[in-house]
Amino acid sequence: MFEAAISSLIIISTSISFLFVSLPQKSYFHSLYISNSLSDNESISNHLYILTRRPHIAGSEANAEAAAYVLSTLTSFNIPSHIASYHTALTYPESRSLLLIRPPPDPPINFSLQQETYEGDPYADVASQVQPTFHGYAKSGTAVGPVVYVNYGRVEDYLTLKEMGVNVSGNVALARYGKIYRGDIVENAYAEGATGVLIFTDRKDYGGGGGDAKWFPDEKWMPPSGVQVGSVYNGAGDPTTPGWPSTEDCERLSDEQVVDMGDVPLIPSLPISWADGDAIIRSIDGKVAGDDWQGGKGAPVYRVGPGPGIVNLTYKGKQVISRIENVIGIIEGAEEPDRFVILGNHRDAWTFGAADPNSGTACLLEVAERLYKLQKKGWKPRRTIILCNWDAEEYGLIGSTEWVEENRQMLASRVVAYLNVDVAVAGAGFAAATPQLDELLVQAAKQVLDPDNSSQSIYDSWIRSTNNPLIERLGGGGSDYAAFVQHIGVPAADIAFGGGYPVYHSMYDDFIWMSKFGDPMFERHVAVASLWGLVALKLADDEVLPFNYLTYALELQKSAEDLKGEVLNGGVTLVPLLKSINDLEKAAIKINDERKALMESKGWTSMWKDDRKVRELNDRLMMAERAFTDREGLPGRPWYKHLIYAPSKHNDYGSKSFLG
Repeated sequence: MFEAAISSLIIISTSISFLFVSLPQKSYFHSLYISNSLSDNESISNHLYILTRRPHIAGSEANAEAAAYVLSTLTSFNIPSHIASYHTALTYPESRSLLLIRPPPDPPINFSLQQETYEGDPYADVASQVQPTFHGYAKSGTAVGPVVYVNYGRVEDYLTLKEMGVNVSGNVALARYGKIYRGDIVENAYAEGATGVLIFTDRKDYGGGGGDAKWFPDEKWMPPSGVQVGSVYNGAGDPTTPGWPSTEDCERLSDEQVVDMGDVPLIPSLPISWADGDAIIRSIDGKVAGDDWQGGKGAPVYRVGPGPGIVNLTYKGKQVISRIENVIGIIEGAEEPDRFVILGNHRDAWTFGAADPNSGTACLLEVAERLYKLQKKGWKPRRTIILCNWDAEEYGLIGSTEWVEENRQMLASRVVAYLNVDVAVAGAGFAAATPQLDELLVQAAKQVLDPDNSSQSIYDSWIRSTNNPLIERLGGGGSDYAAFVQHIGVPAADIAFGGGYPVYHSMYDDFIWMSKFGDPMFERHVAVASLWGLVALKLADDEVLPFNYLTYALELQKSAEDLKGEVLNGGVTLVPLLKSINDLEKAAIKINDERKALMESKGWTSMWKDDRKVRELNDRLMMAERAFTDREGLPGRPWYKHLIYAPSKHNDYGSKSFLG
C-alpha cells in the first residue's frame, strides 16, 4: 500500500515535471504575441473598412450593425461574447439655423450649415445619413445679439476681455475650438452672461494654417465646410440616471432635475465650419485682439467686438430613449478567473469614425485575433481578460459608465487594471496612465518596434521626440477610462499614437483619410495592438502584478509641491498630506522588497505554499488605488470619487491633482 502510494507520487511528480518542461513559459507567448508572425495589418485595414462604411452615431441602426460585426468577429475567435444593452437618453437635431446680419451695404448671410462632399467622394451616397451638425445635449432655443470673439473661451480669455473693457453679457460668443472641452466653452460663456455660443474650427489650427495650404482630399487638413461636432454635456453616463444603470424600465430624473444637476448647458450653441467662422470674424469691429488670438496666414484681422455683426442662432433638438449596445468578450483565466484585466474601446462615432474611434476598434479585434492564435498554441491567461467595445462614448462616456455602475461592486473587488484605446492612430505619441503603471508601459514600449522607424522602439521614438518625456495622467474625462479611474479607483492606461487630428469629429474622418494620411500601411495600428496586448498579457500573466507604487508616491510629492503654491496664503497646512505621501513612499519600498523576496524564494519546495502569499500581495497592489477614492465623492461632484485625479472644473479634458 505504502509502495503504491510512493509510486503514485513519483508518477505525479514526473507528470508535473514534464508539464512544466513541455509547456512554454508565459514570456515565450508574450514575445510571440508581438512578432510579425501573428500581426496582420491587412486584417486591421479590412476591419476598419467594414466598420466605417456608414455613419454610425449612437442609437442608430448602423451602429447596431457595427456591434453585430464586433460580436460575430469575437465569436469567430472562440471568445465567449455577449451584448450588454442599456436604454439611455440621447439627443438629436430636429432643426437649426444661423443668420448673420452685417453692417450695410453687405447683405445678410443665411449659412447652409452643410458639410460638403467632394468630386469622387466614395461616401457621397451615404453622406445624407450623417446627422446635421449639432452639439449633443445642446439646449434648444434662440440667441440673437452682437458677436463677441472670445478666443478659445477659457476663463483666462474672459479675463483678457474684461481688461480690454469688453462685456460679453447679452451678446453671442464666438469661440474657436481647442485648448479646452467644448462643453466648458459653453459653460464659461454662460457664466459671463452670453446668450448663445458658436464654436468654429479655426483654419489656423485645423486647416493647415491658412495661405496656400490645401485640404482633404488633397491634403490631411479640414476642408472649408468641415464642422467638428460633439457633446457639450459635462457629466459622465446617462444624464437621467446619475449613479445607477439605465435599464429599460428604470427610474429617471425629469428634465428639470437634469438641469438642476448642473451638467447640461443652459444656453444654445452650434458648431460651425472655419469658412463660416471666417465670415463672422469679418463682421466684427472693435479693439484688435492680441497676437495669440489672431488667425493664420491670409486670415482677416481678428477683433473682439461686440458687433456690429449680429447673429440669429436657433437650435431645436429632441431627446430620445435609445438602446445602446456594449459588446463584451471574456477569455477566462486558468488560475485566477476572479481577477480581471479589461481592455476597452468605444465603437460609436459622430460620423464615419475612421480615426475616432474605429482605429481603436480595429486594434481591439486585432488583439482578440492574436490572443486566439496564442490559445491555439497552448497559452491560457492566469487571470481573466475581458474585451469591451463600448457604445455612446461620444455623448458622455455613457456605455462604459452604465456598465461600471451596474457592476460596481464586482468590478471594485476584482479588476486588476483597465486599458483603454480611443483614437488609436492619428499622429505620433504614446500613453497616459495612473502612475503605478508607468514602469510597465515603458518596458512594453521598449519591446515594440516604432512603426515609422523599425531601427528603434516606440520608447526610443518617444524620448527623442520630446524634451520632457512624461507619461500623462488620467484626470481628464476624455474617454472611457473615466468610470474606472475616477468612479471606482481602478489602475488604468490610455494608449494611442497621437492626440488631435485635423478632421476630428467631422464628416471627413473616413477610411479614405486614414488610408491616405493617418496610417497608409496600417503599421501604426499594428504597433498599437502590440503595445496594448503586451501590457494586457503582463497584467494577466505575471505571477506578481507589475505595479510600482514608488512612482505614484514621487508623483504625489510633485503634485503636493504645486498645491503648496496655491494654498500658500490660505491658512491651509499641508503637513498631514506630506506625511501621508511619505508613508506611502515607505510602504511602496516595503512591498517592492516583499515582491523581490517572494520571487527569489519561489522554487520546487515553496511553489505551492507561496500561492496564498502571492495572492495576498497582489490584492494589496490591486486595491491600493481604491484607497484613493472617497465614498462621498468630490465636493459638489459626487460621481467623481477619486481624490487625486479628476477633470479640471473649467476643462473636462484637463487633469488636475487633489481636486478635493
